[in-house]
Amino acid sequence: MAIRLPGIPHIKRSLRRSLSNTETSIVPKGHITVYVGESQKKRFVVPISYLNHSLFQDLLNQAEEEYGFSHPMGGLTIPCDEDTFIDLTSRLV
Repeated sequence: MAIRLPGIPHIKRSLRRSLSNTETSIVPKGHITVYVGESQKKRFVVPISYLNHSLFQDLLNQAEEEYGFSHPMGGLTIPCDEDTFIDLTSRLV
């Protein structure tokens, strides 16, 4: 018996985990790179439109509280686990 997850195609279209952790990877126009994770950071490419969504802004506020505006990763870092991030972004439309 198969389990059907209706949100998975939406995740595949709008959220891409980068295969490379280098800054030289190409980020498509209209997207931004974020690093997600508590101990080991993983790189994701997400649409810029996510920045306007209240759920994503809550993550940004959490990141500001955790890291401030100067963080050694050199990019936008979200302090939550990967599964939580994927679950949250799957609810963004």
